[in-house]
Amino acid sequence: MSTNKVNLDPKRNAGGNPYIDKGDGDAPIQAYIAAMPGWKQALGRQLDALVTREVPGVQKAVRWNTPFYGVEGKGWFLAMYCYKKYFQISFLNGSQLDPLPPKESKDKSVRYLNIYEDDSFDEDRIASWIKQAAILPGDTVF
Repeated sequence: MSTNKVNLDPKRNAGGNPYIDKGDGDAPIQAYIAAMPGWKQALGRQLDALVTREVPGVQKAVRWNTPFYGVEGKGWFLAMYCYKKYFQISFLNGSQLDPLPPKESKDKSVRYLNIYEDDSFDEDRIASWIKQAAILPGDTVF
């Protein structure tokens, strides 16, 4: 995938979270992570490293101010986003994972994991979900 020019000094929304321009490849993802506020940045780095380790050749892109991860030919399986009080991992095919990620979505196929500042990062559980999600058909909207 190509990389696009990345704004290293992004605008921020009211919660302090970054606005990153649409782009393909690792650079926009890294720009988003670098601009994440406070404790969320470490989670972003940890999640990105985990996805990269568990899914060799993972495709990366930022769309709608959201980092996405996918597998070529299968679609996008994971997204992350910073909210004011929590960090969210979206499993785009999460309704097919075992065990189910805890939070439902309006979209019946999507499930979320919200992580708050004092929560632990269960790397083994998240790695299991990542591996499962990456082999399933993903979202091909863009």
